[in-house]
Amino acid sequence: MNRHPDDSLPDLPLLHLDQQMCFALYSANLALNKVYRKLLAQLGLTYPQYLVMLVLWEREGVTVSEIGERLFLDSATLTPLLKRLEAAGLLSRRRAASDERQVLISLTDAGRALRQQAQAVPEAVACAAECDVEELNAIKQQLELLRGKLLKRT
Repeated sequence: MNRHPDDSLPDLPLLHLDQQMCFALYSANLALNKVYRKLLAQLGLTYPQYLVMLVLWEREGVTVSEIGERLFLDSATLTPLLKRLEAAGLLSRRRAASDERQVLISLTDAGRALRQQAQAVPEAVACAAECDVEELNAIKQQLELLRGKLLKRT
């Protein structure tokens, strides 16, 4: 049996940090967030706020629960994010007339205007990753497939 370098533990290669898919994803996410942090600072957004804005730039007048479903976030996490974006003047929250339990989220004019500035972000991320569009799409598809398989297990 192979021994660990300090001779107190057996060497188990499957438990080496560099063998862990989770660590590769985690550390890649940390690196990606550093890139986004720098780019999004120019927009006055954090990464989670940027994700909310992406949802709203696709479609306005969505409920908090719809945003949560898209971002895999619960309302307890999402509500403070939305309040900060509202305080920044980028969106508005209002109760739905048809069901007062639902809160509808819409962009303000400032929120819509920010979309134009944000258009440079995806290309800047691709440049930072030194990947072409096809490469990034392939990675994204693999990650979505992995996410789907893992979610089936939870």
